[in-house]
Amino acid sequence: MQTVKQIVHDIADHLPEKATFDDALYTLYIRQKLEKGLRDLDEGRTYTQEEVEQRLRRDPQAGDCAGGQCRSAGF
Repeated sequence: MQTVKQIVHDIADHLPEKATFDDALYTLYIRQKLEKGLRDLDEGRTYTQEEVEQRLRRDPQAGDCAGGQCRSAGF
């Protein structure tokens, strides 16, 4: 398992020369979200397609992303 420092170095090494701070921060953000998702998967914190559809039927606005602001469905 890589340390955070190693991950940051690896990401920095793979960014284009003209990358911005925003590019670097976005890449770190995506990496963090992917790692969290993989941990959730490993620990059984997942939902089936049917469970998601049932939750959305109970709260039709749960998947509403009007104006770019998505409401949390409580997942």
